[in-house]
Amino acid sequence: MNAVILEKPGLFRVAGLDPVGPPGPNEALARVRRVGICGTDLHAFRGQQPFFTYPRILGHELGVEILEIAANDFGLKAGDRCAVEPGLYCRCCIACKRGKTNCCANLKVLGVHVDGGMREQLIVPAANLHKSETLSFDQLALTEMLGIGMHAVERASFSPDDTLLVLGAGPIGLSVIEFARLRGLAAAVMDINEKRLAYCRDTLKIAHCL
Repeated sequence: MNAVILEKPGLFRVAGLDPVGPPGPNEALARVRRVGICGTDLHAFRGQQPFFTYPRILGHELGVEILEIAANDFGLKAGDRCAVEPGLYCRCCIACKRGKTNCCANLKVLGVHVDGGMREQLIVPAANLHKSETLSFDQLALTEMLGIGMHAVERASFSPDDTLLVLGAGPIGLSVIEFARLRGLAAAVMDINEKRLAYCRDTLKIAHCL
């Protein structure tokens, strides 16, 4: 099995790894079809990612195909196309038992604390797979990033007459804009990158681009 390994800051290498073993209970063996590149990955490449150790297989924005999975409570089967939720929770600590998995005492993130998806296959907890019968692998790999924008809009508790100012028109900023628009909110954008502002102005038709 081939993998792309970040050996140290600034140095990738392609290596052959042993095949991934069969999935255990509540796990799936998945073939990685698409990998998104996140700012986290860029920081790791530059040696600027806190709490990061090398070598590491990056990749947490993933579109995968299930190759093998045991009977499960999620309706998943071999051949399903899925997005991957990259946070690996213990589901045993106090936070997890209260449904606050983002506060898990043993939280690990694929491609950050443990090896991620820049390889041909990996084992994933079945609970972290989200199946789609309509999205492409390209779209599935964007799901994790889009979820950040959706979560931000949900937490903001906007009123219908609020105007949203988005600071930064990168991928996550754009996802915030789209989820705000789905709620009928007006948005203004601020960025120091003129190309990004031009995209917001010309393609997204946002009137206020600062």
